[in-house]
Amino acid sequence: MNFHQQLASIAPDKGTVLTVGVFDGVHQGHRHLLRRLVERAGSDYLPTVLTFTNHPISVLRPGVEISYLTSLDERVRLMKEQGIELVVPLDFTQELSQVSADDFTATLVESLRMKGLVAGPDSTFGRDRQGDIGFLKKKGSELGFWVEVLDPFMMDGELVKSRRIRSSLEEGNVAACARLLGRKYGFEGLVVKGDQRGAGMGFPTANLQMAPQTALPGDGVYATWVTIDGVKRPSATSIGIRPHFGLSERLVEVFVMDFSADLYGQRLNVEFVSKLRGQESFPGLEELIAQIDRDVAGARAALDQDRKADGA
Repeated sequence: MNFHQQLASIAPDKGTVLTVGVFDGVHQGHRHLLRRLVERAGSDYLPTVLTFTNHPISVLRPGVEISYLTSLDERVRLMKEQGIELVVPLDFTQELSQVSADDFTATLVESLRMKGLVAGPDSTFGRDRQGDIGFLKKKGSELGFWVEVLDPFMMDGELVKSRRIRSSLEEGNVAACARLLGRKYGFEGLVVKGDQRGAGMGFPTANLQMAPQTALPGDGVYATWVTIDGVKRPSATSIGIRPHFGLSERLVEVFVMDFSADLYGQRLNVEFVSKLRGQESFPGLEELIAQIDRDVAGARAALDQDRKADGA
């Protein structure tokens, strides 16, 4: 199914006020735009987001490594929490990259009944980024839709962008990520069998298999919350290669405090509160176990503080 067929199959029952983009993370800048979109749609129009399922860079610059702050399902859920009534996922393909700005814009009007467009100042449509804001305003007067351009959304004197959040995440600064996202950073993983080393030391861990291209915090140990069967539980999560054991595979391991049930085959959601330390190697097993004890105590203290802050 090509681009035109995908959009033609949507058939909204009334006119839409629309925005277009990847919206990875659905961060504070995205939320600012989505709130305005909902305001402008009011009760007369359908607040709608056309979101690319994959980042255009993955097609335009195929050698560039891409990681995602949110899965498509989570993106859709977060947008709907902001009041977006219709989310249209669209694959960004080589074919789509060659669609002209004229064709792309006309299809939004014809297939999605676009009556208004809310955009950021550097938004562009179509092949070679032909459809800049000036183009869109001109097409709007021709095709019967208005365009509103929002000012950039700033925090701490810097533009809020997914790239900025990924950079903080790589540094392990999950507190900065939470401020920029408007929520704690987290992800979901499938519990798979590991080598049982943690259990042998008295700290059994759930080894998570992550979806490809999931953005991970930098290597280290973190205070985290993990949701199991709808219940949020305190945990400590290690990300890294476990240099003490001479391993090279990057792993995500979650120690769930005061919990002993079998988790194999379950999907767990992990939320990051604070970084406790970086990745280290130790002279012996006793030193490693002593450090894990300190990590668990540190995680408990950080999570108690987080719980109190949330309750304030």
